[in-house]
Amino acid sequence: AGPSLKVISTMSVGFDHLALDEIKKRGIRVGYTPDVLTDATAELSVALLLSTCRRLPEAIEQVKSGGWTTWKPLWMCGYGLSDSTVGIIGMGRIGQAIARRLKPFGVKKFLYTGSGPKPESAAEFGAEFVPLTRLAEESDFVVVSCALTPATQGMCNKEFFGRMKKTSVFINTSRGAVVNQEDLYHALAQGQIAAAGLDVTTPEPLPTDHPLLSLKNCVILPHIGSATYATRSTMAVLAANNLLAGLRGDPMPHELQL
Repeated sequence: AGPSLKVISTMSVGFDHLALDEIKKRGIRVGYTPDVLTDATAELSVALLLSTCRRLPEAIEQVKSGGWTTWKPLWMCGYGLSDSTVGIIGMGRIGQAIARRLKPFGVKKFLYTGSGPKPESAAEFGAEFVPLTRLAEESDFVVVSCALTPATQGMCNKEFFGRMKKTSVFINTSRGAVVNQEDLYHALAQGQIAAAGLDVTTPEPLPTDHPLLSLKNCVILPHIGSATYATRSTMAVLAANNLLAGLRGDPMPHELQL
């Protein structure tokens, strides 16, 4: 587009796919779509957590393959949310919406970490702000809902998974690059953690021969956090309105402040 490019509108809340330094240098305005996908993404995060901890894809496969035979006391057992400790990495809009939905399941304690404490947001859940290391050590469920930044890239790595309980479940619905996938694979394969559920990977789509796809204790979805008809429709309208406002030189409904 060269010098004629004045406005960019992305139909997403994330903007790590944009060359922000170059955009800023050229004085290009950027519209994005926060808020409107919060509820859909939070719902999907809870669905993924439940699917992973209660081994639903594995159980469905057993029904289809004839693995379901007589009743056995410990067959297909997983982990429940009641009386658990949930650690949330990134207590932003989506992190709060996830906690709000998990609370009625009888979660005993919420921990969270991020760029700094958010006492007003955390008060609703009685959530405690802790360092990342303590969150890893004490959580039965770890849910990642932070933005991808230089500080969060590769944050969930060998050391992080090594601190988690062997019975812990790891969920990521933020961005794939927050996780070192090789380290996650080894943690799952060696039984360092119980299971993982991912809605985001690196790259996307994930190659069908990727090692993570060979694991029974890893549930992977094709980045469908905001994929409800209503949410995608709202996102599309907002993205169009951002673009039109930008072209007119008006304030955008949601402009990224660069």
